[in-house]
Amino acid sequence: MRIILLGPPGAGKGTQAKLLVERLAVPQISTGDMLRAAVKDGGPLGGQAKAYMDRGALVPDEVIIGLVRERLQAADCARGYILDGFPRTVAQAEALEKTLGELRLNLDHVLYLDVPVEELVERIAGRRTCRRCGAMSHVRFSPTRRDGVCDVCGGETYQRDDDGEDTVRRRLAVYTEQTAPLVRFYEGRGVLRRIVGTGEIGEIFARMVQSLGG
Repeated sequence: MRIILLGPPGAGKGTQAKLLVERLAVPQISTGDMLRAAVKDGGPLGGQAKAYMDRGALVPDEVIIGLVRERLQAADCARGYILDGFPRTVAQAEALEKTLGELRLNLDHVLYLDVPVEELVERIAGRRTCRRCGAMSHVRFSPTRRDGVCDVCGGETYQRDDDGEDTVRRRLAVYTEQTAPLVRFYEGRGVLRRIVGTGEIGEIFARMVQSLGG
């Protein structure tokens, strides 16, 4: 089964992707992991990607698509895959569609984790990180026994700058602006499945499985 997993920051894509990998026995493919692997392998596309990354520049779509094309032809993708974090724009989606067509691989589903903005803000802005050991906690969902003190090592917990409410709202606004056209693109293709992304992890996963037909 060939799946794209979409959703805003804080929607729980990583958690749900891992559950889908176990259920479907297909690999999870993220562009970040793919880029790092390509650079490490030292192939032509990896070399091109590294040149851009070393300059702090965005890797162009054509390089990303080339890497995706190579990855989707790997043996472990024969039964399908879960693309996580790609495509991010309609231009990338169109390039991916062309690539899949050339490979004669149909896209089965695009799962969109739909979570209200206010809940996303609460999920992200409530995160706390230990300065000493890096352990994560959450003021609502997994609070430490003592406020501001890490349960693991006793170090001080803090809110990262990029988890501040104003920053989170800006990130979500940018995501919505970029992703809304992508959602419409896949709705037009008849493959988008909106998944209510609120509730317990198991409840959300059950909705995902149901949307896939079982």
